[in-house]
Amino acid sequence: MVYGLAFAAVNGSSLAAKAPELPPLNRFPRMVHNYFIEQARRIEAKADERRASLKNRQDAERYVAEVRQKIQQCFGPWPEKTPLNPRITGTVERDTYRIENIIFESRPGFQVTANLYVPKNGPFPRPGVVGTCGHSHDGKAAESYQSFAQALCRLGYVVLIYDPIGQGERLQYPDDKLKSTIGGGVREHLYAGNQQFLVGDFLGSWRAWDGIRALDYLLTRKEVDPKQVGVTGNSGGGTMTTWLCGVEYRWSMAAPSCFVTSFLHNLKNELPADTEQCPPRALALGLDHSDFLAAQAPNPVIILAKERDFFDVRGSQIAHQRLRSLYGLLGAEKEVELFVGPTPHGYSQENREAMYRWFNRATQVSTATTEPELIIEKNQTLWAAPQGQVAMLKSRTVFDFTRDKSIALGKKRAPISSATSLRKALIDVLRLNEANGSSRPAPDYRILRSHSYGARKFPKSDWTTYMVDTEPGIQSVVYRLNDEDHQSRPPQGVKKAILYVSHQSSDVELRKDSMLKQLIHENPEAAFYSCDVRGIGESRPNTCAQNAYLNPYGSDYFYAIHSIMLNRPYVGRRTLDVLRVIDWLKATGHSEVHLVAAGWGSIPATFAAVLAEPVKQVTLKNALTSYSAIAESKTYNWPLSSLVPGILQHFDLPDCYALLKRTKKLHLIEPWDENGKTVEHDHVSPPTHPSPPTR
Repeated sequence: MVYGLAFAAVNGSSLAAKAPELPPLNRFPRMVHNYFIEQARRIEAKADERRASLKNRQDAERYVAEVRQKIQQCFGPWPEKTPLNPRITGTVERDTYRIENIIFESRPGFQVTANLYVPKNGPFPRPGVVGTCGHSHDGKAAESYQSFAQALCRLGYVVLIYDPIGQGERLQYPDDKLKSTIGGGVREHLYAGNQQFLVGDFLGSWRAWDGIRALDYLLTRKEVDPKQVGVTGNSGGGTMTTWLCGVEYRWSMAAPSCFVTSFLHNLKNELPADTEQCPPRALALGLDHSDFLAAQAPNPVIILAKERDFFDVRGSQIAHQRLRSLYGLLGAEKEVELFVGPTPHGYSQENREAMYRWFNRATQVSTATTEPELIIEKNQTLWAAPQGQVAMLKSRTVFDFTRDKSIALGKKRAPISSATSLRKALIDVLRLNEANGSSRPAPDYRILRSHSYGARKFPKSDWTTYMVDTEPGIQSVVYRLNDEDHQSRPPQGVKKAILYVSHQSSDVELRKDSMLKQLIHENPEAAFYSCDVRGIGESRPNTCAQNAYLNPYGSDYFYAIHSIMLNRPYVGRRTLDVLRVIDWLKATGHSEVHLVAAGWGSIPATFAAVLAEPVKQVTLKNALTSYSAIAESKTYNWPLSSLVPGILQHFDLPDCYALLKRTKKLHLIEPWDENGKTVEHDHVSPPTHPSPPTR
């Protein structure tokens, strides 16, 4: 997935065609990161106060009920349980057990591949375990995951281990050679998951639903004791084990490995996580990893951590301390434990053996304390689907469901023609409680020295940098271009201003884009400003990895997904940045604003133009045609930071464009489609979805 959209100039040239003489200015690369740490730190402190207030059993029981209800807000609503349609496609006979290769449907037509490990000898029923996999290319066939499933079976458990979405036999984007066109595991999770947000879905819920339905299948087996069923997994499977503890209450025991720490530790350590590892609203609701395990209290839970893991063991210790306190109030302090293995990340033997001992303690099925001798199977032996891919069975994909839901929402959704209604919908979907401009005071600002950064070949001879406060901890970087030397506040008494919202860097675009030069030349009476919103240009983060900003797993994604956990969409925060800069312009005396934007910047600029009264004219270059186009295309090239969760349940970008054309002289220049390619102007409208003809 490529996030660096080409930025075509009006004359057909590209910003990326020639390297700039000077590197892009980026004076504030830690601002966004520090802001998010402060947000998460305040939330954690408040949540810890709530935990500290628990004094007795009744308080603890209320807390468990409370976190369960909050978790459902992150993951629900759930789909209807439909027939699993399970089938055994092969059986592997071994000395003391057999492996059944199984396919079931967690949703209609959505096929899940699994292996069921069944002991050959009774007595039955026996304890059961659902195994969830981490980010291995081979899914359930990876050696460490085969190992724990087979070992548990040899110890007397019935074990069902299933492939995650995008791994093993369940690639969502296979090519003709049955290899992922996106990149397996993480890449497929991000690509399908980011797109899902537009229609109000969350990949973590889809992943957890597979686990719930896996449990449903396991409980259909007569070999399984329904009162003794556990769940375990490592890394991404540790994530799923943790989430499944929070959303499903039929488990009698759990052992998440190499995941449980805290959201704040992951954030401070600049550790990106998959889409499914970042539940919407989780931070806003005050939830942490420990709370998903608290939802299981007082059932036995062991946290399996690693001393040398990138999942910070300090957070694992904090999670354990929280759970011990809660379990103690419930009279079950010994039912929660922490084991820290000495090695790096992975479901290594010492962690697996700690899990066996914990499950054996809960079930009494075995007295073994070490791992039995194992036979690691070849991948092909464990295949449930032809050629090891459900694509050969024409299984539906996550994208198929996203596309169909977008089409259904488009048919259901009526165009919003009223400016008042659209503004209200915008404020709601962007979570813009600050959007009432009449009550906002003019923002404070700083004036920075600009001339020590080299001779920038801007369309005017001089420039001044202003740092405009948009909310505590965040400033938009604003350049004012001047005809003569100017190092103080903006000149007063100029009625009209042009405000340019950049695509990825005001500095680069002012030097390279002929449209901006032409705009300045044609409007000599107007003051000209450019704006880098948070995370763009001058505040482009340098976190997560070196030069990782535009990578699918990089810093732009990192803060976008944390914004979703905060229930404050990144686009909404960037829209606020534009609105506050417009407030500042108004306070400076600019009563008429011509809002201009390009590429990524066109989205917050569009929303700000709908909401801001001083905006009288709008020009958008390389604006996205519609969110529906992204949701209904198997390929797309826009980052999560440009997407708005749930927006297609309410309206789409063309609703905004239609209003701005009627009221604010909107001019669209070379709009971009879902893949960042230029389309004709008349294509900037939602896809039409006529109903099939009746017979």
